[in-house]
Amino acid sequence: MGNKLYVGNLSFETTEGDVKELFAPCGSVMSCNLIMDKFTNKSRGFAFVEMSSQDEANKAIAELNGKDCNGRALTVNEAKPREERSGGGGGRRERY
Repeated sequence: MGNKLYVGNLSFETTEGDVKELFAPCGSVMSCNLIMDKFTNKSRGFAFVEMSSQDEANKAIAELNGKDCNGRALTVNEAKPREERSGGGGGRRERY
């Protein structure tokens, strides 16, 4: 398991500071990346948090997964590696 965690089901009003504050009791937060929509610059409702140790990451999962935050039950689990996406898409279709 890694130290990087996925945090889902965040309220759209939640800030990066709020996420860091939420995880601070579980240990040292090395980084926090709240994912923003590139067009509206608003939160997309999820973030990635990196804890300083595996024990701290496990503690955060145990304590925060399912916890209510701004009226929403958080999803906290180990972040999976990003999958490669195939290029393309958006091409022109021929009509028959």
